[in-house]
Amino acid sequence: MASNGNGHDNGQARGHGLTDFVDRYQQYMVDKEKTHSFIQDILMYANDTETNLRTEISTLQQALNDTRLDLADAKKSRRDFQLRLRDNEMRMGLAPVRHPYAVLLIDGDGLIFKEHLVRKGAAGGKKAAEELHAAVIDKYSYTEEGPIDVIVQIVANVSGLSKAMRRDRCMDDEANLYDFIAGFNQVKAPFHFADIGDKSEAVDAKLLCSAHFHLRNVSCKFLLMGVSHDASYAPYLDHFIHDDSIKQRIIVIEGCPTAQEIVDTGITVTSFKDIFRGDKLKVQPLQSETPPLSETTQTTSSVPSVAPSVAPSVSYAAITQTRASPPPQITLPIPLKKAPTPARTFKPVTTVWNPGPRGLDPPIQINQAVLDKLKTRTGNEKLCNNHFLRGPCTKGDDCLFDHKYKPTKEEKNVIAFFARLSPCTKGQQCDIDNCIYGHHCPSVTNGICTHPHCKFRVDEHPPGTKFKHQRHSDWS
Repeated sequence: MASNGNGHDNGQARGHGLTDFVDRYQQYMVDKEKTHSFIQDILMYANDTETNLRTEISTLQQALNDTRLDLADAKKSRRDFQLRLRDNEMRMGLAPVRHPYAVLLIDGDGLIFKEHLVRKGAAGGKKAAEELHAAVIDKYSYTEEGPIDVIVQIVANVSGLSKAMRRDRCMDDEANLYDFIAGFNQVKAPFHFADIGDKSEAVDAKLLCSAHFHLRNVSCKFLLMGVSHDASYAPYLDHFIHDDSIKQRIIVIEGCPTAQEIVDTGITVTSFKDIFRGDKLKVQPLQSETPPLSETTQTTSSVPSVAPSVAPSVSYAAITQTRASPPPQITLPIPLKKAPTPARTFKPVTTVWNPGPRGLDPPIQINQAVLDKLKTRTGNEKLCNNHFLRGPCTKGDDCLFDHKYKPTKEEKNVIAFFARLSPCTKGQQCDIDNCIYGHHCPSVTNGICTHPHCKFRVDEHPPGTKFKHQRHSDWS
């Protein structure tokens, strides 16, 4: 056996080194077990942490969904309150003016356009509209909230006016006036020249009703009335002389000299001398006319009357109201028996109420039996007006009313009638053609509002309406 210089053989040296490796290996296995346990602990901790976070995220997601629903409900409630606030501010005159305007209400039988404009027909009508718009803007421009809009409403007995203007010799053909009106109406959307027919009281009623409507609108900054010729408007104007907030908005447009009764009210008077005539029409006989016959012709000889060589000056009102001359009466030697004249009955003329620019809602034909049937549906059985009249209800399953019912045509009419009982928040300013809500009270019968809980304002009823039931203070 070989040995080294120290007296130890090589086998013993290698044996001593192997034991050391075994010890080191065992130590490595212990350390490896610790590492495995450490990694296992980390993984278990991560798993528990992830589980806890997922649970917390789910809770937070549910809370977020609930918050979103609450926010949507709060927004809807805020919009409802804003609409109610704006409506109340409008009624109290506190709402900001978004679209200021001036309105001209003209009695076209008395305030007449200049001859050179009418003779040009349609071209003259367009020019008159443009010049009138420019003149109003120049005099009454309102700049605090923006440029002012101009609305013009002219009403007249066009047939009578055309005859009178032809007799005045200010135009040769009555068709000129009709062409003039067509041109006037074509220039601007809010310019209207309307033929009211031969009922003079209808002109007054229409102008006064429109005036009352616009004076209640805080956006109306100026109300110009072309009524200087007619003293009958003085009592209406006199009603406002003690209310400066309204009086300063009313202006009378002068054509012919203003009636003294209107001057006495103290209302401001202005004129547009380049557009309207400053005198009344003077009716002169046409060349084709012959003097009228006398009312009676006697069989005995008499001195014939001589017609005056110059026709007297007659007003336009006289020519439109003068009756035709009666036929000559003949005196017979034997008096004839006069047959009794049957009594004639006259129906009183009723003026159609105009609630405002939108006008009256179209009538709805309803079946009383169907109405009584649908009235019996209460609570959640009530039919949803929005769903059946305007399409699927936006509230979906959250709506408190019935969506599954299939109404007939007659039942839909009743549903529309029920919707009309709720006032539209925009009232007569509403520009939605198919609006389902009411723009005036639909429950007035023979001058009496019969609804037990009517929500329409008093001025949303025809003038003089009486109420069968006591009104709530919120809707006075």
